[in-house]
Amino acid sequence: MMENNRCFANRFSDYKGALLPGQSAEIIVPAVVATVEKILKKVPVDVSDCDGGLYDGPAGVAYMLYHVSECPLFSEHREVYLKTAKQIIDVSVRYVDAEPDKNMRAAFLLGGAGVYAAATMIYKAMGLADFVRPLTKFRNLWEVCAPIHFLECGSDELFVGRAGYLCAALVLKQKLGIEILSKDQIKSICQAIIESGKQYARRKRKPFPLMYSYYGTEYLGAAHGLSSVLQMLLSYRDMLSGADRDLVWQSVDFLMNQEQNCNWPAELGTMIERENELVHWCHGAPGVAYLFAKAYLINKKPQYLDTCIRSGELVWQKGLLKKGPGICHGIAGSAYVFLLLYRLTGNSKYIYRAQRQESLCTTHLLYMRTGLSDPISRSKQEVPAGSKKLTSCRPLLRNKQLLVSHPTGFCSATVF
Repeated sequence: MMENNRCFANRFSDYKGALLPGQSAEIIVPAVVATVEKILKKVPVDVSDCDGGLYDGPAGVAYMLYHVSECPLFSEHREVYLKTAKQIIDVSVRYVDAEPDKNMRAAFLLGGAGVYAAATMIYKAMGLADFVRPLTKFRNLWEVCAPIHFLECGSDELFVGRAGYLCAALVLKQKLGIEILSKDQIKSICQAIIESGKQYARRKRKPFPLMYSYYGTEYLGAAHGLSSVLQMLLSYRDMLSGADRDLVWQSVDFLMNQEQNCNWPAELGTMIERENELVHWCHGAPGVAYLFAKAYLINKKPQYLDTCIRSGELVWQKGLLKKGPGICHGIAGSAYVFLLLYRLTGNSKYIYRAQRQESLCTTHLLYMRTGLSDPISRSKQEVPAGSKKLTSCRPLLRNKQLLVSHPTGFCSATVF
């Protein structure tokens, strides 16, 4: 394959029946610990620097520390990591408590909902009864996002809209083992998503029942688009009427038919430029695949699995992204697709492919540890305040488990 503008050519040999030898804990653990230490040296400590939520703010670092503390490989660091996570998240909670725009408090990845969710998980992991305080704040946000048009930019997508709020509620339920929202609250939010999509599709005269926009753009991908909205509706399908479930499935099939050579355009109605195409979690097959995985697990129709498999083939060809190791638009986001496919199919080929992707992420960690220039990333920026890049470099730390090591990875946790 010719090297294009966004990815390196994949010169790895494909699976021949044998997996790569696993990375030893002696290599991985020191590299991760060194990376964590480097991140913590650059985390803003003032409440005025807490903008960006989980995705791009200090709260994302707190979530990273929580996530690493949950991994048995880092048990000796667990107490310190959780204590540090609490210190960081407490400042972020004060920031979002003072947010003058109450609608942004309901934002999952960029606002208060995600911060409160992370605080709840961190407090709970520490055994603190105070976890009910951020949990209550999270629960109270359902009223904010229930009105159909509560955000002018678009009320339904993942980062700031209703899909993100529902996603966070689902992950909290998984982590805490308790109901987060009442059935009536969930139904109210789901109905708002359905009605919003119907109104927009009618107004724009779409030939399919549900569509949404974000800042005027009709995105299809996971970050701001149709795929993650539909994934959340499928995750709460029992809260929908039969007629509304039919609308969701019709929209899933419509999106499937928008495939262009194993990929999806970032925006509805556009054509993909093959040498400049987006093969990212945020825009393209690596994120859209999660919707079709969810669809397949629900009704077992082979076309949904086939769509996931085709997505994986494209990711194998074009998933060695030049932007670096992150999930949202980096190599770890590609590796997660193969872990997803392994769980769907049991085919060890996908573990091998994930290992190949992960080896480059490990290389990045080792370069971070030594301070040498990283050959796999063209970015020369400083360590970001949030966790969107460095905290997603460990997709195989728990051997064959689909992890969520970055806030955008919450979507993967809602598939199975």
